[in-house]
Amino acid sequence: MSEHDATPWLTYLLLLDPKRVVQRLKAFETQGWLDRAPNDWQLTLGVLRMWHRVIFRSEEIGTTVDHPVRATWRAKLLAWRPLRFPFLMAERAISPWDFSGLFSDRERVVRHLLGAHHDGAQFVYDFELLATERKVVERVRDEARAVVDGSHPRGAWLRDLVVYDRYHEELLEAAEAALAGELKLEGEARFDPDLSFFGYLSWCARQPATPMETMVAWREGRFSLDSDPARWKQEVGACA
Repeated sequence: MSEHDATPWLTYLLLLDPKRVVQRLKAFETQGWLDRAPNDWQLTLGVLRMWHRVIFRSEEIGTTVDHPVRATWRAKLLAWRPLRFPFLMAERAISPWDFSGLFSDRERVVRHLLGAHHDGAQFVYDFELLATERKVVERVRDEARAVVDGSHPRGAWLRDLVVYDRYHEELLEAAEAALAGELKLEGEARFDPDLSFFGYLSWCARQPATPMETMVAWREGRFSLDSDPARWKQEVGACA
């Protein structure tokens, strides 16, 4: 969309402050992390895609098969995700109104990593979101280490809130790898918008640039919020 186009109401609803979100992306461009930033409408489609995931693939969020639920009574209760939701909200560990993370302040991103469960490679998205802010990553590392060594004043609660064993140990390893520049996805996973922040931005940048273009593409079968990996792999291949 050109700078003279009116911002769609849906963009305001899903991005909250489109100018702030787009401004945040400029830091990634300035520091060489991003070649081409999506516009605000393309980011809106990206948020819709994330809602699609929550509605149709919710089993991928907040769970793991790699580690058991902690043995504490709190963790066992919080393993039921609907019950976990209000506690995550109170902890400011999730932002249902900011799925991309681009609107949230960095305090909320830290709380998100410490209190909301991420499964395996899902850490990558948030650490890529913090790629321009090394001091924030260092804080995540230090707080995760404090939970692991037992010195964090709220460590027991944070361990139960993420429900599963070894979460903060893996978070600490991921933070250290991010600081060393070694937290990376391999192969096609680098473009997976579920796992990579830059993969998400790449997906957004490949989408129609305006609501009208989106409607035309949808009618012609060229646009979908379907998160089937085969679809985004095909899109990446077509743009390579």
